[in-house]
Amino acid sequence: MYRVGVEIGGTFTDLVAFGPDGVSIRKVPSVPARPDEGAFAALAASGLALDGIGEFVHGSTVATNAVLERKGGRLAFIVTEGFRDILLLQRHDRTRIFDLFYKKPEPLAARADTFTVAERITGDGQVLAPLDLAAVGPALKAQLSGGYDAVAICLLNGFLNPAHEQALAAWIAAELPELRVTCSHRVTGEFREYERATATTMSAFVQPVVDGYLGRIEDGLTAAGFTGRCTMMQSNGGRVPFRAIRDNPITALLSGPAAGVTGAVKQAGLSGFKDIITLDIGGTSADVALVRDGKPDWARETKIDGLPIRMPMVDIVTIGAGGGSIVWADDGGMLRVGPESAGAAPGPACYGKGGTRPTLTDAHVLCGRLPAAARLAGHLSLDAAAAAAAFAPIAAGFGRDPIGLAEDASRLADGNIVAAIRLVSTERGRDPREFALVPYGGAGPLHAARVADALGVSTVVVPPDPGVISAYGLLVADQMLDETRTRRTPLDDKAPDAVRETFAGLHARLTERAAELGLEGTPDFEFSLDMRYVGQAYEIDVAVDPATIDRLDTATIASGFAAAHKRIYEHGAVKGKAVEIVSYRARLRLPQGDVPALRLSDRTVEPAEAIQVFEGDRWVDATRVGRPALASGAALAGPAVVTDTTATTYVPPGWTATTDAHDNLILRRSA
Repeated sequence: MYRVGVEIGGTFTDLVAFGPDGVSIRKVPSVPARPDEGAFAALAASGLALDGIGEFVHGSTVATNAVLERKGGRLAFIVTEGFRDILLLQRHDRTRIFDLFYKKPEPLAARADTFTVAERITGDGQVLAPLDLAAVGPALKAQLSGGYDAVAICLLNGFLNPAHEQALAAWIAAELPELRVTCSHRVTGEFREYERATATTMSAFVQPVVDGYLGRIEDGLTAAGFTGRCTMMQSNGGRVPFRAIRDNPITALLSGPAAGVTGAVKQAGLSGFKDIITLDIGGTSADVALVRDGKPDWARETKIDGLPIRMPMVDIVTIGAGGGSIVWADDGGMLRVGPESAGAAPGPACYGKGGTRPTLTDAHVLCGRLPAAARLAGHLSLDAAAAAAAFAPIAAGFGRDPIGLAEDASRLADGNIVAAIRLVSTERGRDPREFALVPYGGAGPLHAARVADALGVSTVVVPPDPGVISAYGLLVADQMLDETRTRRTPLDDKAPDAVRETFAGLHARLTERAAELGLEGTPDFEFSLDMRYVGQAYEIDVAVDPATIDRLDTATIASGFAAAHKRIYEHGAVKGKAVEIVSYRARLRLPQGDVPALRLSDRTVEPAEAIQVFEGDRWVDATRVGRPALASGAALAGPAVVTDTTATTYVPPGWTATTDAHDNLILRRSA
C-alpha cells in the first residue's frame, strides 16, 4: 500500500508518495479559494489508484488563513462573571511603541457576543461558587440562539478544575445540539487567562472551517475508493488522525512549515548534518528554524495576526519573503519586499497568468538566476519580457534600470532573511556559523548561499527535489501527542513527589488519548518542566530524563534549572533565591521507523550550458547545469545555476557545489 503526503502551499500543492516503486513526487498549482481541489488535483496527477493508498497525510494553512482573513465561524464566547472584557483588555505591552496609531489586535469574539455565567473556581481548583445551570440556563439559551456556529468556553481557572466547563458544554449539547462547543481545558492546560482565552476562541473560530475542509477531503477520498486512514501534521512536527485536528484545530496552525523542518532534518541527517538552520522559501513566505543534534528548538507561544497562541510547536520565524512577494516603494521612497504576495493567482508576472506587479521570482528571472527556459514544477514556462515590464515602472521611480533594481530587491530579501535567521540563532544564544544552512521550497536554494555568506555560514545542504521537502516531511513525521498541566510547585523536599505524581497523570492521559485515536505502536515519552525564580514573569524549559523520574531528587531538579538558566541568561543559580515549577509537559511519540530517503526524481542528464547572471552590478559568465549531471564527488565552481524538477540552486562566486551519496547538493564556501 502507498503512503501519500500532500502539502498545500501558497503557489503550489506538492505530493510525495512512498510505495513499492520507491518515492514519487508531483507538483500542481494551488487553488487558494478551494485548497481541497488542489489536493485532489495532485492525487490525479500522481496517477495513483486511491484504493491502493493506505495512508493519506496532509499539511495545510487552512486554519491560519481562516484567522488571518477573519473567515471563521460566527462565534459566541462564555466566561466567568466579571471577566467579559478579557479579550479586549489583553496585555499592557505595545508591539510598536513608536506607532501613534497603534491598536491592539482585534479579538475573534466581539464583546456583544461574549456572555457571562455566575461561577468561580479558585486558584487551587476548589469550587468557590457553584455553577447553577437552572438559574443561568434560560437567559443563556436565549443569548446563544442568535445564529452562532460555535461556542468557546473559558471559565476562570478551568484548567485546574474543568467540572464547570464540562457541565456547561454538556448542557449546550443537550439544549442547542447544532452548536460546536470548544472548552479551554481541552485546548490548553496552561495558566494565564488571556492567552488561554485567545487560544480557546481561535480554536472555536476556525473549527467550522477546518471541520468542513477535512470533511470534504475525507468524503472525496472515500467516494474515489480510498479505505485507508487520514492523518495531518501538527505545529509540533508530529502527525495525528484527522479526528484530533477537528477537535482542536489550532494544533495545525503551522502544519506546513513544521512538516518542512521535519523533512529537512531527516534528509540532511543522512549526510551527517545534525546542527542545521532550515530555510523554507515558498511562494508567500520564508520560514526559518534552528535544529540542534537533530532536534528542532521548541516554542511555547507564537502569534497569529497579533493574537498569542500558547501551544507546543516548532520554533519557526516567518517573514514575507517568498517567491511571490511584491517589490514596492513605501511612502518614504524606500524599496520594500513583501509581505504582500502575488500568491498562486495571478502569481508573479513571469508566470503569464495576468500578474503585473514585480515579485522576487521576476527579479531572479531578470538576473538570470532563474533561466527563462526553465519550467517550474516541470510544466510552468516563464516570461522574461513580462518580468521586465513589471519592474519597469518601479525602476523608473528609483532612476534604475529594471535589472539593477531586481538585483537590489533580491539583496534586500537576502537581508530580511538574514535578520529572521538571527532571531532563531544569535538572539537565542546560538552562533549560526556552527550550523549548516538547509534551504528548500521552490525559492530557498536561490537565496541560500548569499544568505550563508552574510551569516558567516560555510556549508549549505540542498536536499534532492527541495521543492517538495514539506510534503516529504509529512510522511517521515512521527505520530505525536502533547499534554501540559500548570501546577505551581515550590522547589523543596516535597517537589520530587509532586513531579512524579503529575508526570504519572500526564502519562496516563496521553496513553488514554492514544487509545481513543487508535494510535498503534510502542510509544516513547518525553518530559520537561517550566521553571522560574519566584517573582520572574516567564519560565524556562528544563528537560527531565524519563529514566530518572523514579529516583529524582530536589538537587537534581535544581541543577537542571541552573544549567538551563545559565544557557539562556549567562548566569546560573542565584544564591538564596527561591525556585518554583510552574507547568509540567509530557509528549507521547510513536516513532515512524525506517522510511525511504528522498532521491532525485528525474535523472535525465543534459549538457551544461554557458549563461550569464547579474551579480552585484554587472553581468558575469556562469554555467547552467542540470543537477543529475553532477556526479557524486564532482565539484562545480560558482557562479553557476543548478536546476532540478522542483527548484533552482544558485552557486555564487566563491562557492563550489558537489553531490553526495544521498543526492544532497553540498555547497561550500571557498577559504
